[in-house]
Amino acid sequence: MSGIVESAETEAARQLPEEHGGTGPSEGGDGQGGTMRRALLDAALEVFTERGYTDAGLNEIATRSHIPLGSLFQHYGGKRGLYLALWEEFREEQERRTAATLAAERDRGVDDPIALFVAGARAYLGGAWDNRRLAKLLAEDDGPAGFDRLRRQWDRAWVRRNARLLKVDERQRAGRVRVSVLTTVIGGAARELGDCEDETEAREIVDEVCGILIHLSAPPG
Repeated sequence: MSGIVESAETEAARQLPEEHGGTGPSEGGDGQGGTMRRALLDAALEVFTERGYTDAGLNEIATRSHIPLGSLFQHYGGKRGLYLALWEEFREEQERRTAATLAAERDRGVDDPIALFVAGARAYLGGAWDNRRLAKLLAEDDGPAGFDRLRRQWDRAWVRRNARLLKVDERQRAGRVRVSVLTTVIGGAARELGDCEDETEAREIVDEVCGILIHLSAPPG
């Protein structure tokens, strides 16, 4: 579902239009159309969070958004399109956040792979906390048909990007396993943040996880 990234141009992102099956939002995000899409996505997040994807109803989403049901279909094609649009929005925001953090760290002269990796992880987890309702929703098993496959593709791409960031040769089994474990730790922590009581608890978790990542990132020997 997630990842430390250096560019928004990812394999999963390139495959997303096919997964939408032509049901994604129409071009352009400004003006009345952008306001309408924002209202639909906000309402969809509320209903998906309360009822789960399977039990969510399009009529209820349209009612809460104050947007006609026909406009919902026009912009997103239905429930699946709304869900995937939320996922894409979350992923792209996380990419922007982590990429900006990595760029800032490099501008400060940081070039240690582990330091960069942990800084990116901290930025990602901060985003997961800020958008915790959406992050928790996307981590659930209740999603549209085909989403699990899309999420697995994204996870594999995430491991490859983390391997490049850590300068680990993923052709070596030990290195590949190490990066997979690190990736799993971040993903698990992001899910835990959705259940935090407050920001203080969330910060404690992020600090704890970053300490674990520093320990696990060190190459053997």
